[in-house]
Amino acid sequence: MAAAPAPTYESIVKSLAERRYAPVYLLHGEEGYYIDALAKRFEDILSDDEKAFNQYILHAPETEPAQIMDLCRRIPMMAERQVVILKEAQAIRADKLNKLHSYVADPVSTTILVICCRGAVAKGKDLMAALKKSGAVVFESKKVTDYNAPALIGNYIKSKELSAGQKALEMLRDFIGTDLSRLFNEVDKLASILPARAEVTPEVIERHIGISREFNSFELVDAIAARDGARVFRILAYFRSNPKAVPLVMATASVFNFFADLLQAYYSPDRSDAGITKELNLRNQFALRRIKLGMSRYTAVQVVEILSAIRKFDVQSKGVGSRQNEHQLFYDLMYHILSAPGRL
Repeated sequence: MAAAPAPTYESIVKSLAERRYAPVYLLHGEEGYYIDALAKRFEDILSDDEKAFNQYILHAPETEPAQIMDLCRRIPMMAERQVVILKEAQAIRADKLNKLHSYVADPVSTTILVICCRGAVAKGKDLMAALKKSGAVVFESKKVTDYNAPALIGNYIKSKELSAGQKALEMLRDFIGTDLSRLFNEVDKLASILPARAEVTPEVIERHIGISREFNSFELVDAIAARDGARVFRILAYFRSNPKAVPLVMATASVFNFFADLLQAYYSPDRSDAGITKELNLRNQFALRRIKLGMSRYTAVQVVEILSAIRKFDVQSKGVGSRQNEHQLFYDLMYHILSAPGRL
């Protein structure tokens, strides 16, 4: 029998909306946004009248495991259930958190226990085994990366009845970073300004958030794909003059991801448009055209050389083996990319 799919943020939200509750939930992982958002939903399960006697919000560093288990075993007062939310579980030792395993192994059906381990993966051999055996809901909120951030932003924008192209998504990612709280807050601002079903365009972002639609990582990768040196160095000049506008770590990640995709396309068993789209899981025709353009400008050997140069830049920009300013190093990297001879 195939294993059940891991719970997602959306699946937990849906089950709570349908009032289908599990006796124990573990919310853990590096990305805190979804853990905070789910914790808020658990806080809203009971009515205001029921909360007075049946809701407990505890902080792990200040509460002993025995106290938590005693509360969980209480009978609800004038309500169907009680809710016990344990926050900051990441701040206590694994052996202390592990002591909850005896309750988790045999939970009370009228109690909903929610363990929040924000910013870290929960540890404790006995606890994890008890969670698995008892059928508890375990949700891991994984760290958002430069690569998957645009897709997450896009989904959130859709949930606000708006739309956005890939360039707009990458502009938001580059300027704000991968902090979902900040990213979604900016989207909320745009949603309050724009009419329903409007598009979040680069012009809208420039006007309301302050990100340049001409000088950003998306445009840089576009220029690199076309091997347009003049455009590349105009963008670099803007980066140097406005160092806070686009952090070089974000720009480097975008460039690296482009060439990594390019190499994967070269070694795809099916190099037709449909084959490359499937192999790279491309989201639209623009992404495919960019890859095809890159393949017409760079050979596979040059791509391998360029990926090696990017890795070398990443090390040197951290001060290893070089004392040059990171913008000068980035300038040298772009020159290397545009003139790569294809020697390994």
